[in-house]
Amino acid sequence: MKIVFMGTPDFGVPALEAISKRHELVACVCQPDKTGARGKTEYCAVKKFALAHNLPLYQFEKVSRDGVEILKSLSPDIMVTAAYGQILSQEVIDIAPHGIINIHGSLLPELRGAGPIQYAVLLGYERTGITILNTVRKVDAGDIILQKALDVLPYETNGELFARLAVLGSEAVVEALELIENGKAVYTPQDESKATFSAKITADMEKIDWNKPARDVINLVRALNPSPAAWTTWQGARLKIFALRPCETRYEGAAGQVVMRSKKAFAVNCGDGNAVYVTELQAENAKRLDVQSFLCGKDVRIGTVLGNE
Repeated sequence: MKIVFMGTPDFGVPALEAISKRHELVACVCQPDKTGARGKTEYCAVKKFALAHNLPLYQFEKVSRDGVEILKSLSPDIMVTAAYGQILSQEVIDIAPHGIINIHGSLLPELRGAGPIQYAVLLGYERTGITILNTVRKVDAGDIILQKALDVLPYETNGELFARLAVLGSEAVVEALELIENGKAVYTPQDESKATFSAKITADMEKIDWNKPARDVINLVRALNPSPAAWTTWQGARLKIFALRPCETRYEGAAGQVVMRSKKAFAVNCGDGNAVYVTELQAENAKRLDVQSFLCGKDVRIGTVLGNE
C-alpha cells in the first residue's frame, strides 16, 4: 500500500523501518524544527529517518490548515500516525481510502492522551502495551484494530519502556496494515466507561514530594527518567534524581531526611515511614553519576532534609 507516515519523536522510527520494508512510503510528515541550546536547529527522529532514506518530507505548522492539498496529491491508500503531536481535522482523516490508523502506547481505552507511557510508570502499572486504532476526531477514541501487551519490568524507567513499546508498535502496525490490506481487519469500539487519560507531564509535577509514600516517589523518578528528570533541592540547588530503590530497613526521621549514609550509599525517608536508596543522581551544573561516584566528592550528611530549601 501507499502510505504517508506522520510522527515526530523516536517512538515512530521502528515503525517507519518496518513499514518501509513492506509498503511504499510516499512521504513523512513531522512537526517543524525546534531551536535548541545556543540557537542550534534540532531535527526530530522522523525527519532524520526521512532524510537518511531520501523520502519526501513535510513539516506543516498546522497540517489541517496547510497540508490538506499536498496530502491529497500524494494519493495515499492509508496514513499512519505515531506521536505526531497535532490534532487532525476530519478533512485530513478522510483523505486516504483506508483513513488513518494510530500507534498508541497503551492498552486503550486506558491512558488516552499525550503521556500514556510515562503515566503507566507513574501509576505503577504492571502491564501495558500497544493499541492500533482507527483515527477519529475525538482523541484516542477510535475503534481498536489490534492490541499487543507486555509486562512492565520492576524499576523500568519511562525511557526503557518507551524503547520496548516502540519496537512492539512496529510489529503491531505491520500486522494491522496486513489485515487492512487483505480486508480482514475487525474494528472494535472502545468501552467509554473504562476510559482513563494521561495528560502531558507538567513542570510542577517534577519536584519530588518526600511526604508521599516511598512507592509513589520511586514511580515518579522512574516516570521522569531520562527526561525531564525528577528533582529535589540540596544545599540550595537542584538535585536531579534518576533512580531510587526501596530500603528494607526502617529509620526514624522526617520525610525528606537523609537517614542513612555510607561510603557507597545514602537513604532518604518518605512520608509513609519507608526509606529509599538514591542510586543515580546529578548535582546542578555537574555530570549524572551513580551514587558511589557522587559521594566521593559530596558530603551528604545524616539529618539533612532534602527539598527543604
